[in-house]
Amino acid sequence: MTVFDQRARQAVAEAVTRIERDTDAEVVTVVARQADEYRWVGLFWAALVALVLPGLVIFFPAWFDVRTLLLVQWGVFVVLGAIFQLPAVTPRLVPKGLRHARAAALARSQFLEQRLHRTAAATGVLIFVAEAERYVEILTDHGVAAHIDDAAWSAIIERFTARVSAGETEAGFVECVEACGARLAQAVPATHERDELPNRLVVLD
Repeated sequence: MTVFDQRARQAVAEAVTRIERDTDAEVVTVVARQADEYRWVGLFWAALVALVLPGLVIFFPAWFDVRTLLLVQWGVFVVLGAIFQLPAVTPRLVPKGLRHARAAALARSQFLEQRLHRTAAATGVLIFVAEAERYVEILTDHGVAAHIDDAAWSAIIERFTARVSAGETEAGFVECVEACGARLAQAVPATHERDELPNRLVVLD
């Protein structure tokens, strides 16, 4: 995961503070290392390989007796099970649809946990990224959604996702916040000074 040190977190927080001067929207930023640990996925693939193994070695009956084959199966399962649990490996074994579904579920739970549904004018906006899944989403409460269609965020999400894929999450976050601010300033311009929610970057390890 990108190391969001104090300087990086401050940069994102300052970007949020800047854009909120020009809009009534309340923006919260959240970054997660990964949306799920997917422990079962690594074990599933390790077990599958171990089960398929006898079908491959059956062509070499002189090399393996039943006992040796059983030991090889166990060894393959244990070794692959350990390798497939590595954070750098596990997400690559998960189907894209499942990865995105888990990330989307976490984004929605964070929208509620960060109290974005409780703002006075229903103008909460969540900018969420799950790095391992390379997933970015922008969620808005109905006070913003009434003025900006969800499709309008697509280009911003696409650019930020590309940044995450390139390992540039920190820079991408600031860029995304500023791009969102430009849209929000037009659709939900500031009518009064108010700051209902913290501007800090929320980091989920």
